[in-house]
Amino acid sequence: MTLLPADQLADQHLDSNIPGNPAYHFTINKPTSNPTAGWGQRPPLVRKASLGTQCVHAGMQPDPAYGSVMVPIYQTSTFAFSDICTNSGYDYTRSGNPTRAALEDAIALLEGGEGATCTSTGMSAILVALNLLEHGSHLLCTIDCYGGTFRTLEHAKAAYGLDVTYLDLADLGAVQAALKPNTKMIWIETPSNPLLRLTDIAAISGVGKAHGCLTVVDNTFLSPALQRPFELGADLVVHSTTKYLNGHSDVVGGAVVAAPGQVALAQRITSLNNLLGTSQSPHDCFLVLRGLKTLKLRMKAHEENAQVVAEFLHAHPAVKSVHYPGLPSHPQHDLAKRQQDGFGAMLSFELKEGGEANVNRVLKGFRWFTLAESLGGVESLVAHPASMTHASMTPEARKRAGISDDLIRLSVGIEDVEDLVGDLERALEGLG
Repeated sequence: MTLLPADQLADQHLDSNIPGNPAYHFTINKPTSNPTAGWGQRPPLVRKASLGTQCVHAGMQPDPAYGSVMVPIYQTSTFAFSDICTNSGYDYTRSGNPTRAALEDAIALLEGGEGATCTSTGMSAILVALNLLEHGSHLLCTIDCYGGTFRTLEHAKAAYGLDVTYLDLADLGAVQAALKPNTKMIWIETPSNPLLRLTDIAAISGVGKAHGCLTVVDNTFLSPALQRPFELGADLVVHSTTKYLNGHSDVVGGAVVAAPGQVALAQRITSLNNLLGTSQSPHDCFLVLRGLKTLKLRMKAHEENAQVVAEFLHAHPAVKSVHYPGLPSHPQHDLAKRQQDGFGAMLSFELKEGGEANVNRVLKGFRWFTLAESLGGVESLVAHPASMTHASMTPEARKRAGISDDLIRLSVGIEDVEDLVGDLERALEGLG
């Protein structure tokens, strides 16, 4: 077989007879010599579409260079200028990149926000949001927040003069009593990590607005598929996009989203992301964009499995308590039904006969639940918060938050639920 040069190959008109089939004829076309001419753009009607359609099409337009249906990975550190005052709209990837811009548009659309900025990790998203605060500001935070959030807040207390109060945000009286003249932010995790406590976003947002402080909601556990905090009055939403938005445990990333109408706030978080050097890489943005397309489908499968798993554990003689908002026994089950579109796929439970030996036996007894940190991937994970995700909290802080050494956290994946239940049966066999 003789290979022709590309310019000759593009001009070949190839005919061939295939046994049993009619002759066929095709032409290989050269790429356009004027890629800046662009391709037809679809009208921006995605905001009016339903969630599943939004997930598939958010941030997506045919690429203006060659009409690529998928957003290309613009794997470049810098962009050319045509003269000293003119560029394509991008100059340096830390400041902006077309692949990242597409993901930011998509996340802002799904959350219903004014704008978003995508960061290198979930922790850097938290860092961007906290840098909105001036020195000496006071912040109220969910008492059983993620261990990484606790570690960052404690560092900010020691290094930057941040004043932090941890409390149960479900207690509105306690929230009102904890407010100070310098309270500038209320930090909500709902459901919380790892005890799945809920916070009434509308009520706390009302308190924040009355006091003139920002309300921030970490929406990682539910994603915009199941909860949209801006509709309940929040000012900022943060995500670890590593989790459900990406959904495949193959990338780390974060996002901060500003509420609709908050143009200055959207510009500020983008500026801070650039200033701090925490921008997400183009390749990682591409992977999260890919994950978003199946978000609605995945969340439905996750949640259906989690409900079955929670009910199984709730009825098991070896289990003392199950923390899952989808159970009617959960103290905030009604609030979950009111402010969420589903109950999610995160849950935690405690054994009746606890202790290190029994807990470790259960953790090592799984086949399909992998013992690992993180959550939100298609595969099921199990974690021991006290020694893993919340090890950075002091024992005293964990005790105040209600995080016992016997607590086990599950991220329920999308495997066949019969296999997951069977896995739990084997791991709990002989206990209770």
